[in-house]
Amino acid sequence: MVLRVRVQAASFDLAAEMAELTGERTDVGAVASFCGFCRADDGLTALELEHYPGMTERAIERIAAEASERWPLSGCTVIHRVGSIPPGAPIVLVLTASSHRVAALEACAFLIDWLKTRAPFWKREVFADGSSRWVEAKSQDDAAAARWEKA
Repeated sequence: MVLRVRVQAASFDLAAEMAELTGERTDVGAVASFCGFCRADDGLTALELEHYPGMTERAIERIAAEASERWPLSGCTVIHRVGSIPPGAPIVLVLTASSHRVAALEACAFLIDWLKTRAPFWKREVFADGSSRWVEAKSQDDAAAARWEKA
């Protein structure tokens, strides 16, 4: 399985990442994708994301490894941006490739749910009036991630 995890300040190209994941492969029957963008809620001018280099990548790699244990994936790409992200810009990309659509779709949903709750990122919202606030964990994100807990 091809597993690619990157934490970076630069934006990414969805088409290029998809081509890199699938290439000339004949074992891929489906690719599921999620691309999250920064919204301009409440006059937001930027979302600032911080992380601990090395630790964050390892945490995401563990989450992706868990997805590959649960579903028959042939490839997975997770890119998460850090730094100052303006409204309308992409923040996160998850691509999951499998021979079948159900595995690709479920693994993609799992990765997003667990990234929201288990990847060590700190987010601060910056507003036009110069104020800012740290983003707190949301109970709905925890509830979404809980559906993937093993019994």
